[in-house]
Amino acid sequence: MPKRGNYRKRSRDEYDADNRLGMGQTVAHLKGSTQGSAPPDEDGDQLESKRNSHTDVLDGSGEWQRAESHSSKKRKKNNYPSISHSSQNRLQTFVKLGDLQNLVLYLLADGPSPQWCAVRHHTSVRKVVTLMVPGLEAGMFDGSIPLSAPQQEQEKATAGTTTADSSELAEKPSNTSDLKNASEDSSYETVKYRKPQAHPDDYYPNKLKHDRLPAPLKPVSDMFEHIWPIKTPGDDKFAKMHSPMAAMLISPIVKTREEKKGKGPRPPSESRNWKNERTVITEFIATTAELAEEGYVLHPAHYNGTSFAAEETAKRELNKQTTADGWVDTPDISSLDSGVIPDKDVEKGSLLAGRKILAMDCEMCITSPSGTTPAVFSLTRISIIDWDGQVVMDDFVKPEQPITDYLTPYSGITPAKLQNVTTTLQDIQKKLTSDVLTPQTILVGHSLNADLNALRLTHPFIIDTALLFPHPRGPPLKSSLKWLAQKYLSREIQKGHGSTGHDSVEDAKACLDLVKQKCEKGKAWGTSEASGESIFKRLGKYNRPKRDKVNQVGDDEPRIGAVVDWGEPSRGYGAQAKVTIGCESDEQVVAGIKRAMEGDDDESKVPRGGVDFVFARLRELEAHRGWWNRSKTLDNGALRDNTTINNDSTSDADVVARTVAHVQKIYEDLPPCTALIVFSGSGDPRDLSEMQSMQQKYKEEFRVKKWDELSVKWTDDEEQKLRWACDNARRGIGFINVK
Repeated sequence: MPKRGNYRKRSRDEYDADNRLGMGQTVAHLKGSTQGSAPPDEDGDQLESKRNSHTDVLDGSGEWQRAESHSSKKRKKNNYPSISHSSQNRLQTFVKLGDLQNLVLYLLADGPSPQWCAVRHHTSVRKVVTLMVPGLEAGMFDGSIPLSAPQQEQEKATAGTTTADSSELAEKPSNTSDLKNASEDSSYETVKYRKPQAHPDDYYPNKLKHDRLPAPLKPVSDMFEHIWPIKTPGDDKFAKMHSPMAAMLISPIVKTREEKKGKGPRPPSESRNWKNERTVITEFIATTAELAEEGYVLHPAHYNGTSFAAEETAKRELNKQTTADGWVDTPDISSLDSGVIPDKDVEKGSLLAGRKILAMDCEMCITSPSGTTPAVFSLTRISIIDWDGQVVMDDFVKPEQPITDYLTPYSGITPAKLQNVTTTLQDIQKKLTSDVLTPQTILVGHSLNADLNALRLTHPFIIDTALLFPHPRGPPLKSSLKWLAQKYLSREIQKGHGSTGHDSVEDAKACLDLVKQKCEKGKAWGTSEASGESIFKRLGKYNRPKRDKVNQVGDDEPRIGAVVDWGEPSRGYGAQAKVTIGCESDEQVVAGIKRAMEGDDDESKVPRGGVDFVFARLRELEAHRGWWNRSKTLDNGALRDNTTINNDSTSDADVVARTVAHVQKIYEDLPPCTALIVFSGSGDPRDLSEMQSMQQKYKEEFRVKKWDELSVKWTDDEEQKLRWACDNARRGIGFINVK
């Protein structure tokens, strides 16, 4: 007889305790007895099934069947993943783009469990695709933005019908405000500004009804159950909208309790994983595209022998920025390779790579007549220091035209300082080009384009600290040199700002020390990666489960990501992605996503088995609606212009229908257990851009003109419109599902 182990017979009390009826079962038995039939004892059946997991029992027809154990029933339960809206959730605010990022990290890495949606069996999700579709708006779904063709509109007018309101198109209307409608309302301008208040119902998603959606959007209801309101990050105080791509692709590093207590610019704390990477200074020289975007007048070395040489030459002639107009170019530099020092002549481990580093800062005064727009700024002081911090040049300059505004609170220039000055701009230009600047010289400064414009000088090798240390909220904002010195150097500069003015030598030293710090810390220092990390880098720290490994018996396989976008996605946010696929149309984006999901058989670009996470963007609708109004690179600008021209005669409804068809094709090509997150990134940003441009022009004129001479007025009415435009622009939409 086999050994039974340490088993013992249960006592009567233990037996009764296991078989005692609960309150619910007692009531059920009483009800059953009154109806003449006794309901089955479910708990008793389960207990008996557990005791006799493979006992043959009789079914109702008298046939024998196998009774399954509780564990076998549990194994048969459906574990397919799903993401949906739960009526149990109580939302206190809008779902943000950061919440979508956390959802991705929850599904694939270490993100927190989302409280705004119901996620079932998240470990069964194998891949995630996030698709950004700028141009989609909630108004398209609730009817406030009509998508009917002109003929259909005419037929409706003839039949005496009107466009259905939001209650007829969706289960719950969107309360997103419309700036244009508000502007047309006569009461709008008389209401004092108050921060736009959102109704609690605005936080919740709307259920999509197939028969109530416009024809171009009907396929959306076949893929997704709800349309979610998604809030883009921004700054209510300054009416700014931050980058939606940064919100999705840059994961913030959690701050310590001590860091959360501090206010104002504080020295950045190195993260636990931070590692200094000494970087050669030539790695920080601004590229041709960066200089062009920042408004620099390009040195001929940037475009000699290129396809856009004639265009740049014509631009300089048109803007009167040629040598005939008093401008000078640093001589003996025919190409960008002219400044390169041979490796044999460079000391091993040198940060300077044999180059001559000069930090420069200039002070200017206004010499144009009062009220002239734009104002003319003329050079009145130039300060240059070398790598060792020694002053190379510090000269005052007498402008050719009389000074109409010394701007003393900012420039520090007074009539007394220029009283006996005879040095002219031409003297400074001659000294710079003959004695100071060489083909190996790298100029360092903060927003040097303004200084070089005052000097009427071009130089090809520029390091701009405004580019090295981008604004935390992204472009077009720029951090001030004073703020950078406080944060990264723990130094107070420009103490005389608004009173006695700046010291150009002090500013030049601050720029130089920022660059030195950057060389010691590495490229990521001072960027968003210093306080956050790329989502691709974070995902790479986690391994695929054994179920998803390409080689089941091989080593651990880290999760990898891909960016499929227009232009060259390996730049910017896609730099940390394992796979980047550049495209020139939305159709190519669709094909690129499928390729990234499936992988290449020869692993030429995409590893076998595909990637775990894909970020992609469809841009034809964005370009068609005028949302894509600026490009950082020339190639992306050309793609935008071509797309706009090709769709010029196409209606909004047709472009929306084509975009939805692309989304549907992407959804159909996804492998099972893949989560698809579609989001617009923002609402319509055009009104916000217009109001911000108007505000910027007002600020520029306010510094040099009298109140009654301003061409742009900025009152409480304009401030209110700016706030409303910002609130509307930050209200995007999103869709979530698991295939």
